[in-house]
Amino acid sequence: MTGSEASPSFRLAYVPGVTPTKWVRIWNERLPDVPLTLLQVSPAEAFGLLRDGGADAGFVRLPVDRDDLSAIPLYTETTVVVVPQDHVVAAVDEVTTGDLADEVVLHPLDDTLGWERPPGEPAFERPATTADAIELVAAGIGLLVVPQSLARLHHRKDLTYRPVTDAPESRVALSWPQDATTDLVEDFIGIVRGRTVNSSRGRAKPPEEKKPQQKAKRTGTGTGTGTGKPTARNPRGGSSGGRGAKSGDRPGKPRRRS
Repeated sequence: MTGSEASPSFRLAYVPGVTPTKWVRIWNERLPDVPLTLLQVSPAEAFGLLRDGGADAGFVRLPVDRDDLSAIPLYTETTVVVVPQDHVVAAVDEVTTGDLADEVVLHPLDDTLGWERPPGEPAFERPATTADAIELVAAGIGLLVVPQSLARLHHRKDLTYRPVTDAPESRVALSWPQDATTDLVEDFIGIVRGRTVNSSRGRAKPPEEKKPQQKAKRTGTGTGTGTGKPTARNPRGGSSGGRGAKSGDRPGKPRRRS
């Protein structure tokens, strides 16, 4: 490698709520010489970062513009409503959006659910972020409907959450630029899809070539075995050939006295 060549590396972006720990651990096991850098970005920033080459791939929330980005949907999250511990909703197992009709429901500017019309009564002002909305819920200003991973990310002892059965759901995907599907991107796709190291599309460690088996060497000459072991032609064992132990002797017949 020359001094002008940069060492290989992989930059992975991820939006809040996604936990890439498992995939990063497998990457470090399979490609220990290729450092992986994690970049946490907001959902609004993620696609621009991928298009500008600031990250090689990223965990994002759908939808993805398929004109220039590729995406592999991974999983769908449960949607929950975050409420104070002493709220009436905390006493039930799940709710519907209709149950929230008389509640003030906060709708932050970084909302990830893509509501056509958010449930409940709108707040006087939209919070800038989900983190800000969580603080308002704790202050008793209103409730917040988010993917469950975000409720866990912003967990507080004075808050809890319950599933909302008929709310939109957030889907998480792995995305990368279509014109930058590098070998390292393929490696990471293989890890996320659960391919083994020796998979036909896994590149991290190519399968080992099978060494040709060597034939056992024969000892002795002629038709004998030379091993001293009994054979079909030499049932008594010992060294044998086409003739007896002495030249001219015929096996099985006594020698004639002279």
